[in-house]
Amino acid sequence: MGEIVGAAVVSHVPPIVMGDEVRAELYGAEGTTLVDGLHRLRREKFDQLEIDTVIVFDSHWFTTVEHILTAHDRREGMFTSSELPRGMSGHHYDMPGDPELAIRYEAISNVRDDTRALACADPYLPVHYATTNLLPFLQRDEAWLSMSICQTGTPPDWLLAGELLGRAIGELDRKVVLLASGGLSHRFWPMREFADHEAAGLEHIRTPEARAADERVLAWMQAGDHAAILDFWPEYRQHAPEAFFAHYLMMVGALGGRGCTARGELFSAYESSAGTGQVHVWFDGPFPS
Repeated sequence: MGEIVGAAVVSHVPPIVMGDEVRAELYGAEGTTLVDGLHRLRREKFDQLEIDTVIVFDSHWFTTVEHILTAHDRREGMFTSSELPRGMSGHHYDMPGDPELAIRYEAISNVRDDTRALACADPYLPVHYATTNLLPFLQRDEAWLSMSICQTGTPPDWLLAGELLGRAIGELDRKVVLLASGGLSHRFWPMREFADHEAAGLEHIRTPEARAADERVLAWMQAGDHAAILDFWPEYRQHAPEAFFAHYLMMVGALGGRGCTARGELFSAYESSAGTGQVHVWFDGPFPS
């Protein structure tokens, strides 16, 4: 029997993989807590667990007709971001895969009429920096898979995708960590104002209302009140949480959905990145599947 041994909401913002001098120029004297937070997450959580597979709910990978889970034996290559090549260029990645788990997830899903799934091993399938930016901090010898955000989904679809993924994990001999890679509220400052708002201080969150909404969600995560977050989702959508907040919803679906009461542990401050809300929050397992 497999199990989910831990899970986290993690930020993947581009500055974390930029050089120290560039990061200092962007963030100013107050800096950022996101880099040290990922190093601590590896030392204090990952290194204390026996992890076979890491699955990243990738908030930059949008699909249209189905949930997709990577099924390669290995993904290896060079990554340059089409969004921000100035800051993410020529990064090497090498990720062993877990095809058996991906194929099991597809099989469990596609016998149903209320979801659609694909285990994809196409060698030319693109990779996205919501996955690759985490590798320098968190990767060791584990298999690393990415799961897409189906943009035509709704909360029940994303929760169900997570639930079925959890079921697939439970049917195999795996110890798995889930990473919901993405931000909270996600509106940027306009281009001509951007340079004035790159520091991490909360005064740079795009609106006071978005900051307040993020802080409510974060408080519920820390309290383990995931049902409250699910109930708040329609209101939260007014503040454009990244990727519809589907990265979180799939994660919590795998952890028990509305019944999940796992308390979140902060591994960074809640901070701004160009107006968006960013944080690392860890949830201890194991979780029943």
